[in-house]
Amino acid sequence: MSTLRVTAEVLTVHEHPNADALELAQVGLYRAVVAKGAYRTGEAAVYIPEQSVLPAGLIEELGLTGRLAGSKADRVKAVRLRGELSQGIVCRPKALADVDLVRSAAEGTDFAEALGITKWVPPIPPTMSGEVESAPDLLPWVDIENIQRYPGIFTPGEPVVLTEKLHGSACLLTYVADGERVYVSSKGFGAKSLALKEEPRNLYWRAVRGHGVAEAAARIAERLGARRVGIFGEVFGAGVQDLNYGADGRRATLGYAAFDVSAEIDGQVRWLDPAEVLEGELPLVPRLFEGAFDIERVLEVATGRETVSGRELHLREGVVIRPVVERYSAVTGGRAIAKAVSPAYLTRKGGTEYE
Repeated sequence: MSTLRVTAEVLTVHEHPNADALELAQVGLYRAVVAKGAYRTGEAAVYIPEQSVLPAGLIEELGLTGRLAGSKADRVKAVRLRGELSQGIVCRPKALADVDLVRSAAEGTDFAEALGITKWVPPIPPTMSGEVESAPDLLPWVDIENIQRYPGIFTPGEPVVLTEKLHGSACLLTYVADGERVYVSSKGFGAKSLALKEEPRNLYWRAVRGHGVAEAAARIAERLGARRVGIFGEVFGAGVQDLNYGADGRRATLGYAAFDVSAEIDGQVRWLDPAEVLEGELPLVPRLFEGAFDIERVLEVATGRETVSGRELHLREGVVIRPVVERYSAVTGGRAIAKAVSPAYLTRKGGTEYE
């Protein structure tokens, strides 16, 4: 899940092809449906991204009572309006009436707190929870931003790799060579430097034991001379999320695919290419494309059918984009890594979004 920032943005406004009273306000590569004439190209407005939870007063002010997602009808979710995908909300809240939005856009001001907007936290089913312990040695995962929100993360023509983004639950494992200690966590607990104590019914521990993830991490640590090795994988199957890739969820067939690996070597944590480090050790997420970065090509690959099962059982969630050579990004303030999500995935019915 990406970070939550509610910012002012300079808009580009397009005609809505199927509605005379509506238009499309573009932010990055996202487009949000707005009332015709409400905004003009070059003007600034506030952009509230998907997965934002809005306070009741703001919902009423924007005329969205009963129209948002979630059990409380307060969560922003992608929808299709008259055939066009609308992602996020473009508005000018009364609370910011005296704010220079053009200047705020240039300065990157975050209005989330001022507007009472919070980030939606997915529910945690019992099988994904459990008793936790402090784990300061745990190697954390990072939030991945959407390339449509921040298209400048990569430059046109830059060599990149696209891997399939799976709809499961992220499993974090850290192996510490000193003492041969193993920490297992979820993305949410891992962000707090907490690990889950081993429990045979816990989803992540079942996957780790069923696929020999800890043993693979130990071998990699020895091979690289690393003090710590972090392996990040997606756990999937029936009962994990609504998309199961043909895995029925039992221990023997619980799906697992590694998507990243890091290692602390000589006191420095480095991100490594999973295809080089984990090939032959663990199942990997499918690599769908390697070549020059082109945003249209990325968005094309993000759609379609899944390739994990080999049977195209259901739609594809999207792709993760990373450079062939790991590097820093001034756009993200960290790793150069991003995701692109399929519109069909965003607007599917009956979807689950557990952490």
